[in-house]
Order: sequence, then C-alpha cells, then structure tokens
Amino acid sequence: MGKKKVLVGYGVDIDAVAGWLGSYGGEDSTSDISRGLWAGTIGTRRLLKLFEKYGIKASWFIPGHSLETFPEECAMVRDAGHEIGLHGYSHENPADMTLEQQRDVLDKTYRLLTDFCGGKPPRGSVAPWWETSKEGTELLLAYGIEYDHSMSHEDCQMYWLRTGDSWTKPNRPLGRAEDLLEDLPLLSPFSRWSFWLRTDGGDAPTRIDYSKKAEEWMKPLVRGQPTGMVEIPGSWYIDDLPPMMFMKNSANSHGWVNPRDVEDIWRDHFDYFYREYDEFIFPMTIHPDVSGRPHVLLMHERIIEHINKHEGVEWMTFAEMTDYFKSKNNPPEGAMMPAPPGEILKKK
Repeated sequence: MGKKKVLVGYGVDIDAVAGWLGSYGGEDSTSDISRGLWAGTIGTRRLLKLFEKYGIKASWFIPGHSLETFPEECAMVRDAGHEIGLHGYSHENPADMTLEQQRDVLDKTYRLLTDFCGGKPPRGSVAPWWETSKEGTELLLAYGIEYDHSMSHEDCQMYWLRTGDSWTKPNRPLGRAEDLLEDLPLLSPFSRWSFWLRTDGGDAPTRIDYSKKAEEWMKPLVRGQPTGMVEIPGSWYIDDLPPMMFMKNSANSHGWVNPRDVEDIWRDHFDYFYREYDEFIFPMTIHPDVSGRPHVLLMHERIIEHINKHEGVEWMTFAEMTDYFKSKNNPPEGAMMPAPPGEILKKK
C-alpha cells in the first residue's frame, strides 16, 4: 500500500422550492412548497452548522430561484467561505429545453451568482437531475466553467469530460400507458417491466423493433469530442435524495429508508476505494431537503468521523479538487477548452 491521497468533499444542492417547481412534481402542492421552504431555511442552516463543527468547506450548487428566494441563508453560505456553483434556475432538466432556453437560464444564473459573490464567477456546475445536453456542455465552456459534477464515466477518479457521444436508440415507440396495455401480452414477463409507463402525454418510451432487420440496431456507441472541462463524477449511490426523500408524484420515491443502511453503502464505497486505490476522490452529493433532517445529520456525523480515521484524507471544495487534477493532467489534444473566467461578461 502506497502513500494515500484522498480528496473528500460535499456537494450541496439547495433544491428547496426550485426542486418542486422544476423536477419533483410538487408545483401545485402547498404542502410540497412548504417542504421546499423548510429546506431553504432550516435545512440549509443545519448543514452549515454541521460543516462548521467539522471544519469542512463544501461546494454549494444553488439554483437561481433558491438564491433569490433565500438570500439570507445563501449569504450565510457565502460568508462562511464555502464555494458556490451553478444548478439551473428552477431545477430545469437541460435535456428538455431548447438551446435558447438553456442559454437564457445559464446567462441569468451565471450573472446572479457572479454578482452575489462580489464579481467572482462560478467555476463549477451541477446539472439538475444530472441530465446534460451537448449544447449545454458547449454553453458551459463558453461561460468559462471549469468543472462539472453530473456524469458517471468514473466513480472515484476525476477525468476530462467528453461531450457529444451518440448511440442508436430503440426505434419502436411503445406509446402511452393506455395504448401500451394492448401490447403487454406480446412482451416477455421480463420486458413488461423493463421500461417506464408514461401517462402525462410525454415522449413515448421505446424498445427494439424486432420487425426490423437486426443491422438497424446493432451499432456501437460513438464517442464525441474531448473537452478541457474537468469532471468530478456523480454517483446515485452516494446521493442522499433517491433513498431518503418522499415525492408523491415519483414512481420510485422512497423517503423512509433507514439512514444506517445508506450509511453502510457510503462507507462500503469509501472503504473499497481506500483499499484499492492510493489516490482517489470521494464526492458526496447531498441536499438540505434531506440531509437537514435529524436522522440524516447524525448519519453524516458518523460518516465524517469514519472518514477522518484514515490517513491521507483531505477535505476540500470541488474547485480545489479541480485545481489539483489540472496541476497533474493536461487536457487531451484538440479538446474544446473553457473560455477565460468572466470573459463572457465583457461581451454584453
């Protein structure tokens, strides 16, 4: 076993009301909006207290809606010396927006955060729902964003983000749920449950159309262009929200998973990486909506104390992780590079 260098950090998404407006299906529920108000105030303050207790500087990704709705709490984040990064405005899914909409959201939130941080532009971005688009990546590069925390090509190593991968999709639309019911007898028992049913009139799910020739779907993924943007990988397995936040309109919502079970998963990840790698990163993705709750805060205390028992651990922001990676690695030849920080502000 060599000398260990373990870069550990928290990425905090203040989804709050914005999450219910853009993603969670609670935009018409006063109860869900109330939960968002709790997250933006009490949940955020409790996480700040947790980080102060352990001397941790975290990376907070703040939707524009949260910044404008909770200016006092966001100022507490800023004034405590934490990093602040991009996370959309109303937690919009980038893959659902037009290029113009993506540009407008990025421009507004970039300027909001820059002004809020005294002229210091954000260096990093987390895509809401971790859904990205090729155009979105190119927009982030144009705005000088140095790192992203949305993709999962790796799980404990930083890498240069690639954009524009393409693949052949299944080409038979299954239709909406009521239409699909007629198709169910034609499907195998396994494949009946291997896709989502849509009842909202959205894009239909698809599967392979076996009436076509196999050559039409037997095509490999085509890799896109490398970039000079650093990827700090995200992992749904090290994210507090999926197992521990109840969403009435989400088919796979949980909310009552014992945090000790989640803690075991996170600790097992860390322990495996520590055993197998001399150098790795361990970014944890959390939300005040979830991690501001007492049972989850106590989980974080136990995890932090477990991690701190290991030699070579360094707590840092995602921007600091990015700086370390860039000091050791050169971008791939021909990579699309980020613009200089703040340059976009001079063009308008």
